[in-house]
Amino acid sequence: MAQRVVTFGEIMLRLKSIGHERFFQQPTLEATFGGGEANVAVSCANYGMDASFVTVLPDNDIGLACMRELRSFGVDVKDIVTAPGRMGIYFLETGAVQRPSKVIYDREGSAISKARPGDIDWKKAFSGATWFHITGITPAISESAKDLALESVKAAKEMGLTVSCDLNYRKNLWKYGKRADEVMPEIVKYVDVVIANEEDVQKALGISAESAKSVDEGEIDVQLYETIAKNVMAAYGNIKKIAITLRESKSADHNDWSACLYNGNEFMLSRKYLITHIIDRVGGGDSFSGGLIYGLNTYEDDKTALEFAVAASCLKHTIPGDYNRVSAKEVESLMKGSGSGRVQR
Repeated sequence: MAQRVVTFGEIMLRLKSIGHERFFQQPTLEATFGGGEANVAVSCANYGMDASFVTVLPDNDIGLACMRELRSFGVDVKDIVTAPGRMGIYFLETGAVQRPSKVIYDREGSAISKARPGDIDWKKAFSGATWFHITGITPAISESAKDLALESVKAAKEMGLTVSCDLNYRKNLWKYGKRADEVMPEIVKYVDVVIANEEDVQKALGISAESAKSVDEGEIDVQLYETIAKNVMAAYGNIKKIAITLRESKSADHNDWSACLYNGNEFMLSRKYLITHIIDRVGGGDSFSGGLIYGLNTYEDDKTALEFAVAASCLKHTIPGDYNRVSAKEVESLMKGSGSGRVQR
C-alpha cells in the first residue's frame, strides 16, 4: 500500500436544494463541502491509506470549518495554505427522472484561483509520499492556477511519485483564454495513470475514435474504448495505465455504470452495475479515482483494482454529499456479489 497519497485542487462550499426540490423552492440550502481532489483524499483515508489534501483556502471561519471537516475523515491538512480571497461555491439542484441535475458555479476570485507557482512548498508536501493525484479542474480555474498545477506535477515526478490525473473536463470553467486541449497535454506529459470518460479524452487531449453515437445519447459502444485508450497511450509514452469510466444515463435516477482499463498489454472491462435509484451522483467519478488509487496500491492485478474502483463508485451513488463514506470492506463485499441491500445484522 502507498505510504502516503497527496491530492491537490480546489475545495468548495456546496449549497444544495433540499431533496429533489428546485432552487429556493423553500428558503433553505444544505451546506457541506466538496471538490474533486478532496473527495479522492477522503476516499483514500476511509480505506485506511495515509491521505493528504493540499489547497489554498481563505483564512476565515469557513476555511477553518472546511479543514476541520477534512480532519474528521482522517485527511492530513497540514500543507493547506491560507491566503486572501474567498472560498468558491457551487450550487446543486438534484434532478429526478427526466429532469437532470443542475450545478451553478460561483468560484471566481477564490483563494486558489489567485495562487501562483511558489505559493506551495511541494518538497514539504510530497515528503514521504509515493502517489500524487490531480485533476483537469484546477488548470481550468485560472492561468495562475494552471501554472501552479503544472509546477505540482513536475515536482512530483522529480521526487519520484506516481502521478494520476482525472482529466475532468468542465466546459464552464475554461474562461481565461486557453482551451483544455492547449493546456492538458503539457500536464499529462508528467502523468502515469490517466482517468477519464470519452468526453474528457476528446475535449482535454483532442483524441477520439470514430463513433456513430454521441456521448450525450447515454449509450456505450465498448469496442471503441480500446481504440481510444491505445490512441492515448501511443500519444503519451509516459502513461502506464488509462482507465475510462462508462456511464449509460437512462434518466437522472437510473444509470448503468462500468469502466475499462488498459495497461499497455491488456484491455480489461469491469462488471456493470445497474444503478436504478440514484441518491447523489456528484462525486461519483472522484470515488472511482479514489478506489482505483487504493486498488492499484493494494491488489496484485489491475483487473481487481478496476473492479474495486467501479464497486466503490457504485456505492457512492447511494450516499448524499460529495464524499464516499464507505470502507474497503464494504466495497469488497459488493465486489463479491453482496448487492441485495439486505440488512446487515
